[in-house]
Amino acid sequence: MTAAEMQAQTTTQPEKETGTVAAAETTVAPLLNFSDVSLSYGRVRALRGVSLTVGEGETVALIGANGAGKSSILRAITGLREISGGKIEYAGEQINGMRPDSIVAAGIAMAPEGRRVFPYMSVKDNLLMGAFARDDKKEIAADLEKVLNKFPRLRERFSQSASTMSGGEQQMLVIGRALMANPRLLLLDEPSLGIAPKLVQDIARSIVAINREDKVAVLLVEQNSRMALKISRRAYAIVTGKVAVSGDSKELQNDDRIRRLYLGGEVEEEKKEK
Repeated sequence: MTAAEMQAQTTTQPEKETGTVAAAETTVAPLLNFSDVSLSYGRVRALRGVSLTVGEGETVALIGANGAGKSSILRAITGLREISGGKIEYAGEQINGMRPDSIVAAGIAMAPEGRRVFPYMSVKDNLLMGAFARDDKKEIAADLEKVLNKFPRLRERFSQSASTMSGGEQQMLVIGRALMANPRLLLLDEPSLGIAPKLVQDIARSIVAINREDKVAVLLVEQNSRMALKISRRAYAIVTGKVAVSGDSKELQNDDRIRRLYLGGEVEEEKKEK
């Protein structure tokens, strides 16, 4: 089944008759309400009426192929791209149209794709850059200690320049820097991309800890669908700028459409093992 076939199959049925779509609506109060949002890059429509929610303190995954529109959703939330339709609400307030720095100050932080560190600055200074909008010095110091406890490798490399770190360590640094903004909602864009398998496991465990221990809501964009579905409560599969399938992450792991399109190689390995 191709992505186009999957899109056609899911959109030809009314939403209320599609069990996975109905299951996707969170039962907790929505912290983020992304409603019927459209976004374009020139003549290219990246998002076509996308709706999704993130509840207070939950982890939600966005899965899909490269170019499906997942990262565009994060850019819209953070104000880095202007939307052409719909609305985005955070904590009951409309935020589309707000400046990106105001959105950060409101409690949304993003760890961008591509491990964008300040290469010639130390690990310490990279982390402190995440707190640039804060003036609560005692709390900043406490949060810095929490980040170093969560990512012990950052403590080991505390005085090193970020350019000397491995890809996995730089990813930990980017996530840690986002946490220094003391967010209520953390946006993660492809945290496992290009990372060694062992460090991917470490990062996945860290995401779970951030959500459960720090009570931070997480919106996770990830091509590693197996990992994303394991550590999230709910998920949306994005295909060509639309939500194709959505629902409880555990249920989606057994959804034939998801397994064929995103878990195919891993499903074949399971069959061979049996």
